Amino acid sequence: MDRQKLMNLTLTAMVAAICAIGAVIKVPSFVSTAALDSAPAFLSVVFLSPMLAGVAGMIGYFITALTSGFPLGPLHIIIALEMFVVVWIFGFMHKKGLNLLKWPVALILNGIVAPLPFYFIISPAFFWGSLPSLFMATLINLVIVAVAMPVISKVFVRKEGRTH
Repeated sequence: MDRQKLMNLTLTAMVAAICAIGAVIKVPSFVSTAALDSAPAFLSVVFLSPMLAGVAGMIGYFITALTSGFPLGPLHIIIALEMFVVVWIFGFMHKKGLNLLKWPVALILNGIVAPLPFYFIISPAFFWGSLPSLFMATLINLVIVAVAMPVISKVFVRKEGRTH
C-alpha cells in the first residue's frame, strides 16, 4: 500500500472515530437517533475524497445507532447508506466549488429527504414525529461545520503548499 492510500485510510478512520464522539451527543427526540455524528464527516470533505468522507459518515451513523440501542433494527442500514450518499454529495459539491449551494442541499437531503422512506416503511406518524429533531440535528451539525471549515481549509491549504 502506498503512502497516500495509507494516509487516506488513516484519516478516514480518525474521522470515523471523531464521529463516534459526536454519536454520544444526542439531540433530544422521541422517535429518532439524531446526534452530532455527521459534523466530522461533513468537515472531512476538506481533506478526504467525497467517497471516503461518506464512508466515515456511514460508520459514524452506525455508532450513533449502536449507542441508541438500534431502535429501528436492520432499518439502520438504510439510514447509514443515506448518510453516505448525503456526505458524498456534500463532498462532491465542495470539490466542485458549489460552496453556497452545498449547505441547503445537505440540510434538505439529510433533514427532510433521508427520513422520507420511513413515511412508507414505518408510518406517516413516525416520519412527522422524527422530522423536527432530525432537521434540527442536521442544522446543528452543519453550523458546526460552517464554523470549523474555514479554519480547517486554511490549515490544509497551508500544509499542501509546503515543499518536502
